[in-house]
Formats: sequence, C-alpha cells, structure tokens
Amino acid sequence: MDTKQRILDEALTLFSEKGYANVYVADIAERVGIKAPSLYKHYKNKQAIFDAILEEMNRRFLETAGALQINGADAVADADIYKTISEDQLLGLGRNLFLYFLHDDYTRRFRKMLTIEQFHDKRLADVYMKQYADDPLSYQGMLFGLMVSAGVLKTDNVQIMTLHFYAPIYMLLTICDRDPEREPEALNLLDAHIRQFNSLYARDEDQVNENKKKTNRRNKS
Repeated sequence: MDTKQRILDEALTLFSEKGYANVYVADIAERVGIKAPSLYKHYKNKQAIFDAILEEMNRRFLETAGALQINGADAVADADIYKTISEDQLLGLGRNLFLYFLHDDYTRRFRKMLTIEQFHDKRLADVYMKQYADDPLSYQGMLFGLMVSAGVLKTDNVQIMTLHFYAPIYMLLTICDRDPEREPEALNLLDAHIRQFNSLYARDEDQVNENKKKTNRRNKS
C-alpha cells in the first residue's frame, strides 16, 4: 500500500473511532508514521482526505458492481439486466450486494463514521443523507420506473414501491452493524423480503422471459 492509500486508510479508521471533528491532520500523520508536512504533499487538508475517502469508497462499490455484472450507478443501463434475470438470480444479486455493504471494511468504517457524525456536523449529515437515502432511492426509483414501463413490475406509485424495497434492506444492514450475530437471520429475512416484493408488485416471469429473448435478439443483431 502506497503512502497516499495508507493516509486514507488510517484517516478512515481514526474518523470511525473518534469522529471526524476529533481527528486532526497531525493525528493521521502520526498513525501513518510520517510528519504532518509530508502528509500535506499528498493532501492539502483534512477535507481533501475526506473527499478522497468518499471517492475511493464509490470506486470500490462500482468495481464490485461490475464484478456482479451490473453498473450500480446507471439505472438505465441496469434496467435491461434486471428485466431479464430470474427471481433466484435476483436473490443472489441482492445477497451479494448486501454482504458487500456489510463486510467491506472500507465501506463499513465509512458508514460507522457518518452514523456518528450526522448528529454533530450538518455537512456530514448531508453526506449521510445523500449516500444512504437520496442516491439509492433515486437510482432504485428510476430503475423500478423503467421496469414498470416494461411490464415487469406493476404499481400505481413507484415512489412508495421504492421505499417498500429499500427501507427494510437498510434496516437489516443497521441491525447487523449493531449485532453481527444476527446476520444469518438478516439474510433469511432479506430473501423473504425480495420474494414478497416480487409477489406484491407482480413480477411477471413470462414478461421477464420475453425481455430476455428481446435482449438476446438485440445482442445478436
């Protein structure tokens, strides 16, 4: 690990342990084993370190999403994928994403830091809202809207459907953050939640198969 990455890693650990406001550049430099002036050669201030941590966390997520063969950020790109996967494939994808957010050490520490700091720093509260509410709801709302248009899902209110899907998953994640021993229970509930969501919103497997055929024909042309 190079010095720039070590700075981010140690800073994130300190932020998650002490809170962002209680950590100073000198503290980070000491943990890395360098002097503060040397740290400033890499990052101009603590805010720059925080911004780099956020960028790195998002990069890691997109890399994981790519490994799972989805985009993860572009709902339009992902809609064609979700239109053609079976319920069992959806369960597997849901589990893999949930386990990533739960166990990826970088993501876990960042979530812990923001959970603590949201009550002390309005700016970090805004980051928390963007990261764990506004962005995922926006992405999933657009994704579900496209799936409704394609006839894969049915609802009169995409916004409420999106809340029905996302809120229980984030709740299960926070439960596991506080009590890791409940992970097996949470995974079972996650599976049941996805199955019930499909049932409630009439996921049409015939339509899924038709979409898959259309996608295959389009890819061959």
